[in-house]
Amino acid sequence: MLEAKKLRKGKNKAEKDLDSLKADYKKLRLSMRTAELGKMSKQWRQEIQEEKIRANRWEKKFQGAQVRKETL
Repeated sequence: MLEAKKLRKGKNKAEKDLDSLKADYKKLRLSMRTAELGKMSKQWRQEIQEEKIRANRWEKKFQGAQVRKETL
């Protein structure tokens, strides 16, 4: 009888701990999404590629402006 009571108590504590871990995991996932840390590497590569394209466009504009300035 006493053994069963201890087991139930332990089971209840384990379930409570599991529920707490699940809640913490949900909070972590939400904060990761908010901070965009949950992106997959494919998404990061795509975003980096887009930034490189933008940087190249600005570089070309700058070089064009430099050439125009020198010809004046």
